[in-house]
Amino acid sequence: MTAYTTVKYQVLKAVEEMPQDVTFDEVMERLYFLYKVDRGLKEVETGNTISHAEAKKQIKTWHK
Repeated sequence: MTAYTTVKYQVLKAVEEMPQDVTFDEVMERLYFLYKVDRGLKEVETGNTISHAEAKKQIKTWHK
C-alpha cells in the first residue's frame, strides 16, 4: 500500500476481500491485525525499534 492510501480505503478493501460468510469476529480480527501492522510500520519509520540481539535478551527475562 502506498503512503497515500487512506485508512477508509484499507478497511473497505480488507472487508471486500473477505468471504461472504465472514463473521463480525473475523472482520474485527483482520482490522485489528491491519491496525497493528500499520502501527509497527510507523514505529519503524520513526526509528522506534530494537535490535534482534536486544529482543532476544529481553525475551530471556520473560522465562524467569
